[in-house]
Amino acid sequence: MPTLPLVVNGRDFSLEVDPQTSLLTVLRDHLDLTGSKYGCGEGVCGACTVLIDGKAQRSCITRVGSVWPKTITTIEGLTSGEQLHPVQQAFLDESAMQCAYCTSGMIMSAVSLLNANHNPTERQIIDFMDGNVCRCGTYPRIVSAIQRAAKVMAGSPVAREASR
Repeated sequence: MPTLPLVVNGRDFSLEVDPQTSLLTVLRDHLDLTGSKYGCGEGVCGACTVLIDGKAQRSCITRVGSVWPKTITTIEGLTSGEQLHPVQQAFLDESAMQCAYCTSGMIMSAVSLLNANHNPTERQIIDFMDGNVCRCGTYPRIVSAIQRAAKVMAGSPVAREASR
């Protein structure tokens, strides 16, 4: 079995793992980072979304051998000490979750959106988040949370730095 280097949440890892193994499996089963969820296994629902070099990617269909030398950020890597990322805080403030199974994927996709577009319109948010499924139907609150986070991040240099 080859040893693969990974950079996850700012930490370097070397893992003996088949390069064809899904990144989601490596994160959950080898690194005990269980915030990314297994949903559909086909990259359709978004529950497994992580950031790879700051962009949303479905970890269930991403082979671990394809991610080096890229930087992977999971939901666990968004916080700064005890300080939540502005998108995480906005999801709490807007009650944008019910069962919360989709929440980590939703948050990671929202961070990716706000990395690329600091002031998205409601339509842009809806279009970007279209691949993330919330079975509880909290979509209006999710959109409100992303709008709130965008405003917070626009007004705070610390918040902008946390999103990188």
